[in-house]
Amino acid sequence: MPYRAQLSVPELRRSARHPVDYQVKAEHAVHGDITLHLANISVNGFMIDQSPGFSRGERLIVRLPTIGRIEGYCMWTTGDRAGFQFERIIRPDHFEEMILAIKPNTRLLRKRQ
Repeated sequence: MPYRAQLSVPELRRSARHPVDYQVKAEHAVHGDITLHLANISVNGFMIDQSPGFSRGERLIVRLPTIGRIEGYCMWTTGDRAGFQFERIIRPDHFEEMILAIKPNTRLLRKRQ
C-alpha cells in the first residue's frame, strides 16, 4: 500500500494566492535536489509549473526565503502543473516577509476596480 500524506491541517484551497515567478530549490526522495518554478503561493501551499512528473501524495521539502525548509504534499496534478499543500500553515507575518523577498508577479495580478 502506498504511503499517503498525514496532514495536520485540512486542505484549504480558498486562501488568497499570490502569483509569482520564482525558482525554488527542493529536495525529493526520488529526484534528489531539484529546481522548481513556483507559479503561485499562499499561506497553505503553492503551485508549480514545469513539473518533473509528480504524483498525488508525493512529498518534497522546499527552501523559501524567511520560512526556510518546509515540507509540501502533492495534492493534485494536471499536465505539467502540480499543487502542493504545506505541512503547516505559514504565519501571516512570515508570509508577508517571504512575499516581499519573492516579489510577486504583478503582471498577473487582477486589476481592482
